[in-house]
Amino acid sequence: MVPQRERMQLAQAWSELPAPSLIVVSNVAGSLAARELELLLARWSAPSVWIKAKARQCGVQNRYTNPGQLGCDRWASLIAAWHSLRQGCLVVNAGTAMTVDALTDTGEFLGGIIVPGFHLMRQVLPNQTGALSVSTSDSFQKFPRNTGDALYSGAIQALVGALERMCDLLAAHSNKGNLTILLSGGDAALLSAHLQAPHQVVDNLVLEGLVVMAREPG
Repeated sequence: MVPQRERMQLAQAWSELPAPSLIVVSNVAGSLAARELELLLARWSAPSVWIKAKARQCGVQNRYTNPGQLGCDRWASLIAAWHSLRQGCLVVNAGTAMTVDALTDTGEFLGGIIVPGFHLMRQVLPNQTGALSVSTSDSFQKFPRNTGDALYSGAIQALVGALERMCDLLAAHSNKGNLTILLSGGDAALLSAHLQAPHQVVDNLVLEGLVVMAREPG
């Protein structure tokens, strides 16, 4: 569900936009969020396209066992990455969850992993045990000397370690070194500061994918 305050802010922002000719939507928040978005979109008469992952689209081949089960946000990001680089890379969205998806030099999506994101990972032990806590003063340390820093640093090390491991696996599969990681999402900058592998921080990778899909619907 879209919170009331955010819904009002979105309605205000959209009221200042010119009328669109086409609306392309990526929704991974469920049917209730979809209904609320439909109400907001009703201000315009333009057709709406709610994207779903396909077996192939915009030059990207989807190797998921059931292609339609791939999250539409991940699919949009893969398409944006392919159209940006035209080469193999890791496509990462770092938010509530972190998704790490492998794309080959031929535009083939091999598969990917999903792990809890930074804030979720940092909170899980305090929430489960009740004996630990986090605070705004916690920070990254190579060798943490208090519990708050240990939770903060552990979450970052786990996420960066997962990225570097997936990078190694894709490099071995492709027989190619120096693969680029495309980082997007709210925690992209945080992970970038600790990631040694070649990478780029790309704002709004999902939205860039939606633009490509709107231009090349097939």
